[in-house]
Amino acid sequence: MEHKYFSGKVQELMERATRGTAEDVDYILGHLTPDVSLAVTKFVDYALGLVESPIGIERAEHYLFKGTQIQRNYCALYFNRRGDWPVVKRAYEQGLIDEIQAYAR
Repeated sequence: MEHKYFSGKVQELMERATRGTAEDVDYILGHLTPDVSLAVTKFVDYALGLVESPIGIERAEHYLFKGTQIQRNYCALYFNRRGDWPVVKRAYEQGLIDEIQAYAR
């Protein structure tokens, strides 16, 4: 799927997401810093939803359990939207995400 109507940071994040290597997921989630802008969080959320490669999914799971709080929250959203409840439930049971994040879509 080509997204020629996007450019700049959004396009770069989308390209990395569709490639879906571990390094690409690191790059995408690396934007979720304490001083991240609302716009960039939206870009990251959208791009993360495009990750479909097994390696990328595995890397997102790594961040769900080992990332910063904001990274864990966005990965919880990602897995919830994919319908991967067991992985979200494990993170919730370990206290890594709260009830709101565990059930957010």
